[in-house]
Amino acid sequence: MSIDLENFKKNSKTEFSSNQKLAKKLKNVKPKVLDEMFEEAHDKKFKEMDCLSCANCCKTTSPIFIQTDIERLARTFRMKSSAFIDEYLHRDEDGDYVLNSSPCPFLNQDNTCLVYEDRPKACREYPHTNRKNMHGIMNLTLRNTLVCPAVFEIFQDFNKDFRK
Repeated sequence: MSIDLENFKKNSKTEFSSNQKLAKKLKNVKPKVLDEMFEEAHDKKFKEMDCLSCANCCKTTSPIFIQTDIERLARTFRMKSSAFIDEYLHRDEDGDYVLNSSPCPFLNQDNTCLVYEDRPKACREYPHTNRKNMHGIMNLTLRNTLVCPAVFEIFQDFNKDFRK
C-alpha cells in the first residue's frame, strides 16, 4: 500500500486539534486499559501498513541516540564514538544526541535502513504505540500523529470510538 505523504501531511495538520482533544480524553482511561487499546490498535494497523512504503519518520525526524546506540553504530562503521558523534550527531535543546540532518543519512533510496540490525533503540521502538505506560508518552504519541500515518490512523479510529 503506497502512502501519499503530502495528503497525510495536510490531513494530520488539519486534524491535530481534534487529536489534541482526544489525547486529553485518553488520559482519563485507566492505564492498563489504555495500554491494551494502543497495543491492539498498533497490531491491527501494522498488519495493514508497511513502513517501507512510507519511512516518513526517517525522512523528517531524528531519533534520540543514547550512548549504547552511539557505541554500537561507531563499531558498525569502525569508528571511534567521538568520530561518529562528530560526523553524524549534535546535541539538541534538551541535551540529547540527534542527527545533524534529515533525511536520516542511513536511509536507503528504497526506504530500507543501512544500519537496520544496529539501529538506535528509538528507531527499534518507533512509533511507540505498543509500549506500556501510554499515559506517560501521550504527548510524544500526539506529536507522532504528524509524522507517522499509522499513528494518525490509530487516533482517527479512536476518535470514531470516542464519539459513540
